[in-house]
Amino acid sequence: MTKPVLSLSDVTLRLKGNAGMLDILHGIDLDVQKGETIGLIGPSGSGKSSLLMVMGGLERATSGQVLALGQDLTAMNEDALARFRRDHMGVVFQSFHLIPTMTALENVATPLELAGHRDAFDRARAMLEGVGLAARADHYPSQMSGGEQQRVALARALAPEPDILLADEPTGNLDGANGAAIMDLLLGLSDHHGATLVLVTHAPELAERCDRVVRLRDGRIDGEAARQAAE
Repeated sequence: MTKPVLSLSDVTLRLKGNAGMLDILHGIDLDVQKGETIGLIGPSGSGKSSLLMVMGGLERATSGQVLALGQDLTAMNEDALARFRRDHMGVVFQSFHLIPTMTALENVATPLELAGHRDAFDRARAMLEGVGLAARADHYPSQMSGGEQQRVALARALAPEPDILLADEPTGNLDGANGAAIMDLLLGLSDHHGATLVLVTHAPELAERCDRVVRLRDGRIDGEAARQAAE
């Protein structure tokens, strides 16, 4: 059997809060295979976003081990983690995190430039076309709707063709129609590029479009369900 793209073993996370130390994650064991799409669901405060951040090395596990593409993220320093994310991961945030002083094209091209791609702007333009925003390439985030900004963020995350795509409530700020459209793009582009997708969402109907749904409760995995094959 091939090795998982992501493998978490007995992962815990403790963070300092206003009232002292808080236990966020408790003994998480989870394997994600190459090309698999995972929907993380659960009530607010269950640890979904924290688990996603630990998977991306954006939050360091307090104990346990996080392997990504066979590399131990828990053993890397911040510089090594940043390089690993640059070369292998795309992250899509609910709040978009676009650079307001850059056009859509520049926002998408930036990670490609940082990765040393000489054709960064050509690839960025093709990616914007892929998400239906070719005509908006020279517009700034403030000139675009929420749905358009999220499509730019999605294009930016996928332009470097990452092995792993992490999406934290990517449809949370959007209405139903725009949310469904972003989910269509997310799954379609992930499938096209062969990226492994882990998606945090409050919407069960979106999570159920993934290959597997993982439910969290109180920082623990509370159950898993594979998508039923079509008849």
